[in-house]
Amino acid sequence: MMRKQVGVVLICAALATSACGAGGSGEAGGTSNKEKPKSKEGKTVVTLSLRNPDPFFQVIEKKFEEKYPDIDLQIQSLKQAGEKWEAGDFEKYVKTTNTALLSGKGPDIVDLSDLPVDKYVKGKLLANLNDMFEQDKTLKKDDIHLNILNGLKKKDGGLYTLPSSFYLRTYIGDGDSIKKANVQIDDAKWTWNQFEAAAKKIREKEGDGGKAKRPAFVNDPSVVLQELMLDRYGEFVDTASMKAKFDSTSFTDLLKSIKKTFDEKIMTSEIGEGETALFYSEAFLKPQELIEKPYEYFSNPKLLQKPHEEGSKGGIRIIPTNEFGMTANSPVKAEAWTFLAFLYSKDVQSLQDLKGFSLLKEVNDKKLDEIQKQVKAGTFKLPTGKPVKSIPDEQFNRYKEFIQKAGSYSAYDMKVLSIIGEEAGAYFSGQKPAEEVAKLIQNKATTYLNE
Repeated sequence: MMRKQVGVVLICAALATSACGAGGSGEAGGTSNKEKPKSKEGKTVVTLSLRNPDPFFQVIEKKFEEKYPDIDLQIQSLKQAGEKWEAGDFEKYVKTTNTALLSGKGPDIVDLSDLPVDKYVKGKLLANLNDMFEQDKTLKKDDIHLNILNGLKKKDGGLYTLPSSFYLRTYIGDGDSIKKANVQIDDAKWTWNQFEAAAKKIREKEGDGGKAKRPAFVNDPSVVLQELMLDRYGEFVDTASMKAKFDSTSFTDLLKSIKKTFDEKIMTSEIGEGETALFYSEAFLKPQELIEKPYEYFSNPKLLQKPHEEGSKGGIRIIPTNEFGMTANSPVKAEAWTFLAFLYSKDVQSLQDLKGFSLLKEVNDKKLDEIQKQVKAGTFKLPTGKPVKSIPDEQFNRYKEFIQKAGSYSAYDMKVLSIIGEEAGAYFSGQKPAEEVAKLIQNKATTYLNE
C-alpha cells in the first residue's frame, strides 16, 4: 500500500479574524451538506492530522483499512519524517490548525494535544462526541476506563476530545519517614495546607539529633507554580468568556505561599548528590513505571494522590497522550467516528508500541499481573539493574485502584502556562514584587486570550 503522508500548508491567520464566520453547518455535532470526498478507488476519504509523522499510527492506519476497506484514512503532518522542529514552528502549527478549523476545509480528525481546545469549543469548531460514543454498539463500555473519558468532559458535559491512551501524574512519598513521624495521610482528601503540615512534621522528626532536615520537595519554584496551575487553571482563566484573573489576591497569595515554602527550606531547587526529598511529583508513562519510579527513590515508597485546594476534588491527574477531536464541519463524521472507535479496540489498545496506559482495563491489569509474577520470581529489576525483592500484593491492588480512580483533568492553554512560567521567575528571584508580576501575567494572558 502506498504511504499517504500529506503535508499541511502553512497559512498564518489569527483565530479572531474569522471566528464569526465558522458557523453555518459547523455547529458541534451537527451535519454538513458537503459531499463526502472519495479516493480514485471510490473509497470515502478520512483525514487525520498529526503534529509529527508517527510510525505507530501508520500501523493503526494499515489495520484500520484492512478492517474497513471502504474507508481511505489519510494521515497529514506539519513535519515530514526526519524534519526537526525549529524556533517558532509550534506557533506556526497552532496558526495552521486554527486556520484549518475555521475554514471548514481542514482535516476530519485533529490531534489537539497542547492546542487551545477551549477556544475551539467556544467557537463551535469541534463536534461533541458524547452521543456518538454512547450510541456506538461496537464499544464494550464496561471494558473501557470511563473514568478517563469522564475526566476530559467540559463543564457543559460535552466530550470534545478522545485520548488514544494516557499517562498518570501523582506523588511518591517516603513510606518509612511517614511511618516514623506517625503522620496519618488521607490522600483522597488532603489539601495543600495539610500536605505542608505533614511535611513539616516529618521534617522535624527527620531532624532529631541535629540531622539536616530533608526538603519536602525538589524543584524550581516556577515549575511548582505551573504544576499547581494545572489543577487551578479554571480558577484563574474563565474558559467560557476567555477572561484572565491573574490580577487577583488569590493569585498573588499563591505566589507568596510558594516563595514562603522555599524561604523556609520546606522546598528547595537543589539537593545534594545521593540525597532524596520526602516527596516527589512523578509522571508515570506506562504501567511498569508504577513500580520502577517509586522503588528507585525509596525502599518503602508510598503512592499518593496529589494534594488539592480546599473545596476542590483533587484526585489522580491524567495526561492524555494524544487528544483527538473531530472537526464540526467534517462531511464524513460517521466514518471519522468509526476510526475514533477503532482506537479503543483490542487491536489497537494491546499493541506493544502503544504509548502510556491503555484505555482497556484488561490490558493494564495483565501488564501489572505479569510484573507481580516477575517480582515474586525475583526476576523483576529496576532500570538501574537493581532487583526489587518484595512488593506486597496489596500494593499491586493499589496500583490498579489508582488507574481506576484516575480522572482529574483541568484543560489548560500551553501558551498561558508558558507566560506564567516566564514572568513568575522575576518574583521568585526577588527582582519584582508579586503584584507587579501578577499584573504582567494578567496583561499578557489577556492579550493572548483575546486574539
